[in-house]
Amino acid sequence: MIQISHVSKVYKNEEIETIALSDISFKIIAGEFVAIMGPSGSGKSTLMHILGALDLPTGGTYLLDGENVGKLKDDELADIRNRKIGFVFQAFNLLPRTSALKNVTLPMVYAGVPKEERFEIAKKFLEMVGLSDRMEHTPSQLSGGQQQRVAIARSLVMNPAILLADEPTGNIATSQAEEIMAIFQKLNEKGHTIVMITHEPNIAEHAKRIIHIRDGKIIEDGRRHKQLRAKK
Repeated sequence: MIQISHVSKVYKNEEIETIALSDISFKIIAGEFVAIMGPSGSGKSTLMHILGALDLPTGGTYLLDGENVGKLKDDELADIRNRKIGFVFQAFNLLPRTSALKNVTLPMVYAGVPKEERFEIAKKFLEMVGLSDRMEHTPSQLSGGQQQRVAIARSLVMNPAILLADEPTGNIATSQAEEIMAIFQKLNEKGHTIVMITHEPNIAEHAKRIIHIRDGKIIEDGRRHKQLRAKK
């Protein structure tokens, strides 16, 4: 599903050169649930932007579901983001004066899905995340956890190849965070491929695989944390 080969990312500002990623390589197969961890400045956010086709690598190649993202034009990048990637952000990124239902329909509006069809699809996914009684509520009328559920429903409506979650529990209470992670685990059990950025070890442990990044390089990639958790 994802193939990152010798990817690097260098930012240049006048005479200053900052290496954000250095010779990163890994594969994620369909159906995996992967957490990417690292301290501030490690390069994990840069990697997330590349995985989400929001930025392009300076070197190396990124294949998403068989497509070479680095060779796509701006309009093609926008198209692949809408068709193949579902985004879940820390800040929810919901339209504040718009109902949960209409927020969830937005990716389908851009894709040209007929109005009646997109509302039916949106209702189905809001019901799936437990918000059947909150569809007409605006974000200000919802808790942080409920807003993130809306964001998850929105990320699913285009049947994306992967879900990218950037610190998805960063703005919600601990009890609600566990509920959100339970939703991700159920989605993964249904076959969804999930890549999650987090700095919280207890959140990362919900994934089946953890990739640790430091100073722009992968320092550990494996499933050992599951064995450690089982021993606990």
